[in-house]
Amino acid sequence: MRIGVLLLPCLGICMQVALIGGTTVASGGGGVRAPAMFVFGSSILDVGNNNYLQGATVGRANSPYNGVDFPGSVPTGRFSNGYNIADYVAKNMGFACSPPPYLSMVQSSSGPLVQTALTSGINYASGGAGILDSTNAGSTIPLSKEVKYFGATKAKMVAAVGPNTANPAISQSIFLIGMGNNDLYVFAASERARNRSAADDERSDAAAAALYAGLISNYSAAVTELYTLGARKFAVINVWPLGCVPGQRVLSPTGACSDTLNEVAAGFNAALGSLLVDLAARLPGLVYSLGDAFGFTEDVLADPAASGYTDVAGTCCGGGRLGAEAWCSRNSTLCVNRDQHVFWDRVHPSQRTAFLIARALYDGPSKYTTPINFMQLAKSN
Repeated sequence: MRIGVLLLPCLGICMQVALIGGTTVASGGGGVRAPAMFVFGSSILDVGNNNYLQGATVGRANSPYNGVDFPGSVPTGRFSNGYNIADYVAKNMGFACSPPPYLSMVQSSSGPLVQTALTSGINYASGGAGILDSTNAGSTIPLSKEVKYFGATKAKMVAAVGPNTANPAISQSIFLIGMGNNDLYVFAASERARNRSAADDERSDAAAAALYAGLISNYSAAVTELYTLGARKFAVINVWPLGCVPGQRVLSPTGACSDTLNEVAAGFNAALGSLLVDLAARLPGLVYSLGDAFGFTEDVLADPAASGYTDVAGTCCGGGRLGAEAWCSRNSTLCVNRDQHVFWDRVHPSQRTAFLIARALYDGPSKYTTPINFMQLAKSN
């Protein structure tokens, strides 16, 4: 299935009609329209915040071939050939696409922050970001800082329109969070750097337990702070099978997935699920949907043909073995059949994969969301 578009970019804001599989549908596909959507996460959800960060170590997707399938074939800062998961979650919920990046609102004259926050929301996600402040420190916006940015946004909303307008809008808005992949990549790299032995295995188990504790503590603090600021509806996406991305497969002589990293990811996902159950019990009015990107992608990789894929191991844009030895750039080898590739580059999903994941979490099979799906979350009071 080819995902075409009739969307025109306008200062990073999307128009209202999309063409999916040859059929014109209203943006959101008839979805339930919350007042706004606020996005927190890493590069899988980033729509351009990193374009505004300074430093040679900052990961950016602001050059071709990124955006080759975006309207106008322009790189926007999305780590994708086109739209990403944040865009498609937003579309399903009745928006044109993801709200604009926060830093585009405060570091340029692209538009008024308060009006945008009230009518569509803000995206705070940052490529390379972690739940831990130490993950890729100095070259990204960690989760704790993304939450602080929302606090600053709310303060301006209240100052502009008053609490009686701002607070109800926030309480009915969707708070989309997808974070943890970079923390686990950093952990896996540190583990690979050590010599392996039976004693190392024991230390690795202890290190993983300590990692989970730190991640869950910080995740809990972030959600609790957002709740304190008025957030009530949380759409949470877990970590997908990190061991199967091309950047990890290329480390194997056979191009196989890293079962070890997938197990670490699964362990984090289990801890995240338990955390959300606990938070919902302790914080009155908190409603959440936990989307299982891990399980959905596992199913796709087990039977790729059922979803129309012909390549589940290599990149569509990159270089070297599996296309995974170099990041996507204007000098990369670019595949033609992009909708048949699960992965766009070394670690990110293709536009079509983003579309399928978001659709599954919105109103797909119940096994991919708990305790409710994203559509039910949007409808909840």
